[in-house]
Amino acid sequence: MGCSSIASAVSPTALSLSSPHFPRNPFSYFHYLPSSTSSTKTPISLLTKFSAMDNPKSSQLKEFPLGIDEETEQQYALHSNLLQQFTAISSIDKAWIFKSDTDSSQGMMFSVSQPNLLANKKRKLILSSTVTKRNDGSVNLQWAPFPVEVSGVSAMVPSPSGSKLLIVRNPESDGPSRFEIWSNSYLEKEFHIPQSKHGSVYTDGWFEGISWNFDETLIAYVAEEPSPAKPTFNDLGYKKSGSDDKDSSSWKGQGDWEEDWGETYAGKRQPALFVINIASGEVQAVKGIDKSLSVGQVVWAPSSEGSAQYLVFVGWSFETRKLGIKYCYNRPCSIYVVKAPHESKTNENEIHSTESAQALNLTQTISSAFLPRFSPDGKFLVFLSARSSVDSGAHSATNSLHRIDWPKDIKFHQSAKVHDVIPVVLCAEDDGFPGLYFSTILSDPWLSDGHTLVIPSVWHSSQVLLSVNVLSGQVKRITPADSNFSWSLLTLHGNNIFAVSSSPVDVPQVKYGTFVEKEAGNNEWSWSDVSNPIYKFSEKVSSLLSSLTFSVMKISVKDASQNPTKGSCKPYEAIFVSSKTKKTDTCDPLIVVLHGGPHTVALSSFSKSQAFLASIGYSLLIVNYRGSLGFGEEALQSLPGKIGSQDVNDVLNAIDHVIDLGLASPSKIAVLGGSHGGFLTTHLIGQAPEKFAAAAARNPVCNLALMVGTTDIPDWCFVETYGTNGRDRITEAPSAEDLSLFYSKSPIAHISKVKTPTIFLLGAQDLRVPISTGLQYARALKEKEVPVKVIVFPNDVHGIERPQSDFESFLSIAAWFNKYCK
Repeated sequence: MGCSSIASAVSPTALSLSSPHFPRNPFSYFHYLPSSTSSTKTPISLLTKFSAMDNPKSSQLKEFPLGIDEETEQQYALHSNLLQQFTAISSIDKAWIFKSDTDSSQGMMFSVSQPNLLANKKRKLILSSTVTKRNDGSVNLQWAPFPVEVSGVSAMVPSPSGSKLLIVRNPESDGPSRFEIWSNSYLEKEFHIPQSKHGSVYTDGWFEGISWNFDETLIAYVAEEPSPAKPTFNDLGYKKSGSDDKDSSSWKGQGDWEEDWGETYAGKRQPALFVINIASGEVQAVKGIDKSLSVGQVVWAPSSEGSAQYLVFVGWSFETRKLGIKYCYNRPCSIYVVKAPHESKTNENEIHSTESAQALNLTQTISSAFLPRFSPDGKFLVFLSARSSVDSGAHSATNSLHRIDWPKDIKFHQSAKVHDVIPVVLCAEDDGFPGLYFSTILSDPWLSDGHTLVIPSVWHSSQVLLSVNVLSGQVKRITPADSNFSWSLLTLHGNNIFAVSSSPVDVPQVKYGTFVEKEAGNNEWSWSDVSNPIYKFSEKVSSLLSSLTFSVMKISVKDASQNPTKGSCKPYEAIFVSSKTKKTDTCDPLIVVLHGGPHTVALSSFSKSQAFLASIGYSLLIVNYRGSLGFGEEALQSLPGKIGSQDVNDVLNAIDHVIDLGLASPSKIAVLGGSHGGFLTTHLIGQAPEKFAAAAARNPVCNLALMVGTTDIPDWCFVETYGTNGRDRITEAPSAEDLSLFYSKSPIAHISKVKTPTIFLLGAQDLRVPISTGLQYARALKEKEVPVKVIVFPNDVHGIERPQSDFESFLSIAAWFNKYCK
């Protein structure tokens, strides 16, 4: 592996393979080969030179980079340019429409990102346009001639009126956070907030909360609480606090280690709430919030002129340990209200008791409450709940939507009455509404009636847009029901919608939705294309994509009698991507693509990496096995306790389905997955060793018994292994019984049967599935002399999303699959 060309360059007269110094596997030495006559290590380059002298024909041989042989180099050269063309396609992160004095024309701004491979970061761009309504209800966008690149910007948040723009720049090291207030043509204010006041502002999309108040004088936001002072030492010993800290002969110790919030939050201890006065630049920490709370998602509560202003935020509590929170919606949380600072006039009785400064928990009757949004008239507050996730222990599950009626005087004598708007859907009937599945919402998601909000949600294998009447609970699917495309929401334009639509073989397209009233109340939404310069791609990419097609298949459950609930017996789905026309009677090789979680979902949206693999001659089978989001709570909860069996069988069943249809050849199947998808990948090559010609695993879960003591989510190991009962067994000291069951549920329990050539892509900074689990499995395969390739990305976390890492990952996967599967 990686050194075959080098080994072949060594003349038999230079080094005998029977030498006692030569390893049994001649390809195990990457950098040096031992000399048979000396204890000194001889560089490969010298051995190649000497053997070339002995054999003139070998003088044409060349050296290859580490891990690259001649065949791999040819594959890299063949496909790297095409992958670069896919990688270069931009994406829209956010969009804003700005109010104007005329309804006919409004300003619009798009935040666009594009991978910058050379800099190994995402390039951020701003592209402006002017929106003009046409007579037929559609719109025309007049685009600025060029985008503007923004660097060092962590967040951009327009004010409610659109007359100001906040730009936050977080420091790269220990410098101050910078707040810039822009008017429409100049920088109005700039404030530098030192680390002694707070650390970096949270802009991660989860704890993140940046909110202007209604008169645009104050901004509330979430930032890292200042670090506590550390002990100081010098050559005489410990320096007492209060002594001269400017002594150059002293140094800072570390003090006590503190828990952080796990994967992607390394070093982030405590998100806290602050308010800045944009006239003076004064920053104040919000008082009255218990130190056991980590806070986020702050919004201003409605207030009348001259009265005190209040903040509503989400709080996550912890006792002995902060477990990983990224993608973990089973962490209990509540919505709180607290008085904002910077008030000259206050009424101490506005919150019911003399302890008016203390934050009040509004949602004590429900185990999860987040994403708070006030109605335009301020009469009620709606929020999402993941209580089914909290109560079951599954890291993600079916959500519910709730409402609190908001009093004008802010008098809450106890936790507020919580009204159910959309309950958890246990089992969807036929193709009916399967329940709510979303984790983001616009800052202003309301239509003009003031009680209908527009949200994205997963509906089986697609993401759709829904309208929800929060008074009646009525839910309507407003994107086309006859399309398997996926939709994401950009922004509202009055009662109209800007969205993005895409499919596995269709690059995203900006769409404009208008509400059309028809006779007999059969109202519907009409969608039109919006011409835009953002999603540009090469003619080669266009030609390749035009030759592909996709469908969403329903797969019947095998042994449905073994499933105790109706929802767990219903069909699951797989997305099948293939060539429109076969050039021969043989099928293209098949890649089975498996999502992680396991409680996430593979959407029918455009994926640059998957489109690249399909464009180089593979069919794709993207399986949403039972346990995926979007199919109702009973189907989702059928998986915990059965990982490594039910999910594996669902995937094998889906593969047999496409083979039986004549869409795949049994001898040319590869499998690709990350995280829990990597768990399935390594399980499949062990449980069905004859079925797969090649495999690729990105940060795979290979050994739960090893993972449980090192991951940021040990609770996941217990719940997915034992089922809901695992919540009562969670401990930092698993028993021998626990460890035995963890091992038996793991791919490594089947490693003796594995013969599939496998490539591993591992992030060295992964806190979710630490690198040790993947390395242990890969080393065990090497021990069995199964072909293995391991690429470790030193600075990547669980997602392996840095542009260079993502690029090398999929280029290497393509080369690996081409070598063993075509």
